Amino acid sequence: MSQFGAEGTRNDGRPRRRPTIDDVAAVAQVSRGTVSRYLNGGRWVSREASVAVEGAIRSTGYRVNAHARGLATARTGSVAFLLNESTTRLFGDPNFPSLISGVAEALSRQGQTLVLLLANQPADEKRTEEFLLGGHVDGALLVSWHGNSSGMLRNLHRAGFPVVACGIPLGMESEISWVEADDYGGARSMVSYLRSSGRSRIAHITGPQDTSGGVRRLQGYRDELGSGFEHSLVANGDYSAASGAAAMRELLARRVEFDAVFAANDEMAVAAIAELKEAGRSVPGDVAVGGFDDSAVALTSDPQLTTMRQPFGQISAEMVRLLRGRIDGGPRSTLSIDVELVRRGSA
Repeated sequence: MSQFGAEGTRNDGRPRRRPTIDDVAAVAQVSRGTVSRYLNGGRWVSREASVAVEGAIRSTGYRVNAHARGLATARTGSVAFLLNESTTRLFGDPNFPSLISGVAEALSRQGQTLVLLLANQPADEKRTEEFLLGGHVDGALLVSWHGNSSGMLRNLHRAGFPVVACGIPLGMESEISWVEADDYGGARSMVSYLRSSGRSRIAHITGPQDTSGGVRRLQGYRDELGSGFEHSLVANGDYSAASGAAAMRELLARRVEFDAVFAANDEMAVAAIAELKEAGRSVPGDVAVGGFDDSAVALTSDPQLTTMRQPFGQISAEMVRLLRGRIDGGPRSTLSIDVELVRRGSA
């Protein structure tokens, strides 16, 4: 009978010590080397021995020493979710929780741990770079990456550190693995839809122009309008609701005519609807409004928001898959995922 009883005690009532590989080997009646090989992937371990070791691990309550395993395998079993934003944006933007949740679920299926890192200031980036290159995690998923942070990304790339970006990393498009929702194609689809519903003067509230999403959605808008594009119908935003409201006030103050607005994300679009109503414009009667993301905020406006749906669960899973490939020594990979038009009352 095993000496290991209830949590924290032995069967004889004395304090319980931490079970070891030797204890597992003794209970399973196999060698210590067999247990070690089982714990490191099961290579050259028979089915019968594997079953015995599994049973012994359960009965002894043995837990793998993650640090010791890391020393042996050069792996930590952890992956960083690196957000190039402030805590305000982390908790204020509904997209980030969706991505974090999806990544955590995908990593959990692989038995890996998620480490959340924020870096949106030069000092933060330096500390984060040192942490990542210090061997604390096996790789990193880069989210909401701004072009002015490319120095840190280049240093990680030069060091051979495995990274996958969410969105195309500006300036390093051909060097870093990435997964993107089809920002360009989605923008064209939204503008095409607005035009097909009879709107002829379509304004645009941009995303930040140091991110691939902001750049590519603006480019899609411009290309779909072609010769009908007008600079006076474009106002800049930074994805926040406050910037969407300010951009709409700017468009109204210019006194240019428009009968539709495409905002580069849902938060700005919903804020724009509120400003239009404040100015006495009806939605969608006077002005149709479309967004991008299909985040939870799209359902909070009145009317509810027509938008382009990003499949956040698929994006998260694909980012984890590509990162696993990079950690295992695989080649750089890229993937663009289709987005879907969701029609609601705003357009």
